[in-house]
Amino acid sequence: MEENKKQKSQALVEITDFGPLKITGNFTVKDLKRDKEDSAGEIWLCRCGRSENKPYCDGSHKK
Repeated sequence: MEENKKQKSQALVEITDFGPLKITGNFTVKDLKRDKEDSAGEIWLCRCGRSENKPYCDGSHKK
């Protein structure tokens, strides 16, 4: 019998006060609206809605 060799996602999500979500680890981000897929080791996701690069944070929450 063959083993299932699918790699499981393992990620850490950190919630910052008044800032973005920091996600680190082994994960995949799929943007269905733009048909894009990204497998970064660390990303920061916008929570304030001000970013010009959504879903990623661009630091606009600091302004």
